[in-house]
Amino acid sequence: MSKVGYRRVSTDEQSFGRQDLGDVDKLFEEKLSGKSAKDRPALNQLIDWVRDGDLVLVHSIDRLARDLRDLQVIVQTLNDKGVSIMFISEGLTFASDSDDAFAKLQLQMMGAFAEFERNIIRKRQAEGIAKAKAKGLYKGRPKTVDDTKVLALKKAGLGATAIARELGIGRATVYKSLKNASSANASSA
Repeated sequence: MSKVGYRRVSTDEQSFGRQDLGDVDKLFEEKLSGKSAKDRPALNQLIDWVRDGDLVLVHSIDRLARDLRDLQVIVQTLNDKGVSIMFISEGLTFASDSDDAFAKLQLQMMGAFAEFERNIIRKRQAEGIAKAKAKGLYKGRPKTVDDTKVLALKKAGLGATAIARELGIGRATVYKSLKNASSANASSA
């Protein structure tokens, strides 16, 4: 049996310091948002690495998932492999051979609170951005694509896929850029 640790913080500036897991045989860490489990390489590596009888240690539920469905899927995936998972802060352990209804209820409630908290943060952020825009203080993310370059490549006969490949951007960005360029030309005419 291996003790496997998982730690996650949302940004590069944050530290893993408060997430003490004790002694572990293998540790997986990442500095990424917890909004989607599928976009977290260390978590996916952990799931692939663990074996029947292993114990995964996570400091708290919100470090593993910020979405109730993701939380349930991750815990179930680990349990299906015969792996137990322990949330240190909440004092909860989920094992494939356990049928603790109260622990499952707590997992559901704590997961729902984590998701609720994330939604509140997003709402506050949107409100702050709206207020800053109203005051003229928020201009959004700086533009990284030159619409004139995209338009020039289009006029040279390249398609959206070729333009995207040439500039190292996505096709959706090419279409948006072409729309911006045509809007700018229409308003200046």
